Amino acid sequence: MHINYKDCQRAVFRTLLVFGSMLTFPVLAQDKQEDPLLKIYRAAPDKINDLVHTKLDVRFDYKKRYLYGKEWVTLKPHFNPTDSLRLDAKGMDINTLSIVKNGKNLPLKFTYDSLTLAIKLDKVYRENEKYTIYISYTAKPDELKIEGGQAITDAKGLYFINPDSTEKGKPVQIWTQGELESSSAWFPTIDHTNQKTTQEISMTVPSKYVTLSNGRLTLQKKNTDGTRTDTWKMDLPHSPYLFMMAVGDFKIYKDKWRDKEVNYYLEPKYAPYAKDIFGFTPEAMDFYSKVLGVDYPWNKYSQIVVRDFVSGAMENTTATLHGSYVQGTKRELLDRYFDKGRSTIVHELFHHWFGDYVTAESWSNITVNESFANFSETLWAEHKYGQDTGDEHNHQAMLDYFANPENAKKDLVRFHYHAALEVFDAVSYQKGGRILNMLRTYLGAPAFFKGLNIYLKTNAFKNGEAQQLRLALEEASGKDLNWFFNQWYYNAGHPLLDIDYRWDEATKTQLVFLKQTQEAKAFILPMAIDIYVGGKKERHQITMQGKSDTLKFILPAKPDLVNVDGDKIILMQKTNHLTMENYLFQYTNAPLYMDRLEAIEAALNLQTDPSAQKILIAALNDKYYQLRLTTLQGLDKGNTQLIAAALPVILKLAGQDENTLVKAGALSALSNTANANQYLALFQAAVKNQSYAIQGAGLTALAQLNPSEALPQAKSLEKDSGGDLIPAIVAIYANYGTDAEWTFVNSNFKDLGAQEKFDMMKNYISFVIRVKNPEYAQQGVSTIKDFALAFKSYGVAPQIVEALNYVKGERSKSGDQASVKFIEEAVKQINAK
Repeated sequence: MHINYKDCQRAVFRTLLVFGSMLTFPVLAQDKQEDPLLKIYRAAPDKINDLVHTKLDVRFDYKKRYLYGKEWVTLKPHFNPTDSLRLDAKGMDINTLSIVKNGKNLPLKFTYDSLTLAIKLDKVYRENEKYTIYISYTAKPDELKIEGGQAITDAKGLYFINPDSTEKGKPVQIWTQGELESSSAWFPTIDHTNQKTTQEISMTVPSKYVTLSNGRLTLQKKNTDGTRTDTWKMDLPHSPYLFMMAVGDFKIYKDKWRDKEVNYYLEPKYAPYAKDIFGFTPEAMDFYSKVLGVDYPWNKYSQIVVRDFVSGAMENTTATLHGSYVQGTKRELLDRYFDKGRSTIVHELFHHWFGDYVTAESWSNITVNESFANFSETLWAEHKYGQDTGDEHNHQAMLDYFANPENAKKDLVRFHYHAALEVFDAVSYQKGGRILNMLRTYLGAPAFFKGLNIYLKTNAFKNGEAQQLRLALEEASGKDLNWFFNQWYYNAGHPLLDIDYRWDEATKTQLVFLKQTQEAKAFILPMAIDIYVGGKKERHQITMQGKSDTLKFILPAKPDLVNVDGDKIILMQKTNHLTMENYLFQYTNAPLYMDRLEAIEAALNLQTDPSAQKILIAALNDKYYQLRLTTLQGLDKGNTQLIAAALPVILKLAGQDENTLVKAGALSALSNTANANQYLALFQAAVKNQSYAIQGAGLTALAQLNPSEALPQAKSLEKDSGGDLIPAIVAIYANYGTDAEWTFVNSNFKDLGAQEKFDMMKNYISFVIRVKNPEYAQQGVSTIKDFALAFKSYGVAPQIVEALNYVKGERSKSGDQASVKFIEEAVKQINAK
């Protein structure tokens, strides 16, 4: 599963300016000492019976939002003889439950508590003695009262989207989400990761709709009542949480990898762009197959995009389901680089080895699913876009982990948690991915990937956990890795490394002082030390064993730079006491993205320093777009000397840079200069650009210079707007618009992802205050309330309540008592749930 951190967890650590005050989204920490659930050891579930095959025949009641199902589930005792069976079945009506004997259904005794079926079998069954249970049932997902969490915002398993067609412009869809244990909300099963089963699903749907499920489509049968029954078969075993169904009006683009079908299912509006969105999938399948030494192991690979998905994406075996944020037109895709959708696509694909082919035996060991999928994003970024892109992605993931101090208190393999959803966090994803990246460097890529090959082949179509991974890597490399796994997998935190330097001219000795300042015990840190002296680089490999270490290097002359952790690979927070002259040398001579970023960040913090200014001017011409953009966005507009020196480069970037985001950043920088008026023609031209990011920057600049010109420009751009242009239009309407613009603002805000809503909230609330029509104000308040309820688990509710109370005061001043009462009721609802 991919958690869309842009839309979800990163937002927890971002801030919003609302009416001049900071609206922050804190992370809620749990008191481990007072939570009894954290004292429970979360072992892998005991296996009494094993799933063998699951056959389903389902149809849907769109009006009631019910699924009517028939199931034939075949099982066998795992080892010990048994005369009983427990199946997970959440919130269902169980109509019939029988055992199938010689073609006949013989009723069985059972009890049901709305969550679990306890079944008395007709006899004692022994190991390898199969039996088949028949169940007729009704699933009622919308009546199920099970909460989701921050990673997956709902847990009802089966979702009816706009089933009564009341929401204009939204398609009618049905889709499922099984992880963590929600498949048992739409069919009875043993809903554990350590179960594997083949499957067959027959879906009866209105004939106008397309269906998708795991495996291959074996039969389509037209019925006399205007429906069609599609049968999908999965011949290889996988876990129940990976079962999926999707139904709706989708267009299918057919692609291919070797002799296997690769399909993309999209809403008709986005069907023309299927190849633009997903077209690199076969190339990625080929890359991962080669690097792992295991060819993509399933019969097909399909990807489908749905509305209102409850997470980022889900790696259902052979049929990945994506949230709508991966869709885009050609214009929208112009501004999307690796992190905007493409990283999700490869993340879910890699799960088909790590997660589907070999599945974590329990949620405690989710690292062997999610850490690998996260790491795969860096692998693809390096392969497809170059080392700088891979390094940037790796660094951003590390920052996501560092952003929440609570993460440093959590083991990667976690046998104690309050609820299983908690392990789907930046420790299992971002930290785990960085740990794998360190392992690749420490072992060397050939040994590392040989170890992954051993792990996959040894545990194919079975379950895995971190110790099996360790043994596979030890077998491949010949190295003992207990110390590494004990340190990074079974303990929490990361090193805080202080680095200082002293040159002794008399003895020609360079001293390097390393000190780990974290409260926890010392980390063992193998690392490279690169020393640049006399125009040459000399690499030294060292291992820091304790809390402090002093390194001595006899050199012919004082070095220009001592670069600690020359590979820039260690998961740590460091305080580095280099001079600005050292950083200038590092930017100019050290090769990696992180070498240059460290120098840029140091220079941005001291922009009056001559060496810092040299770094920043050079960085505006950096070979990697994100470093050019970082520099543009960090320049101090009040530093007239620096801006004057940078201006020719900024003008060049605004006019000629090949990257749309850099062009947009340069336009924004120009709009903040003292003589921005002289660039009016440049801003006007930008508004006509095909890039939404460039259009948005140009429109925002026009609004700063000439609001009366920007308002009609914004109005003219409404019909063909997307990406970064929409926030620009909304900002103009929030400040200068009228009630005539409310429908555009409200509809676009409601369709945004979580992060975009966070970013636009200030302007949205401003417009809710300004509109004259009380009905519009109340629509806005309702949307803000829904936002607060959806993200209440992030601790956002108090800040949203504060903002709503501010809106109430402003609406009261305008005499809108109806909206005042509406806001009071909304606040009650937020505080009550």
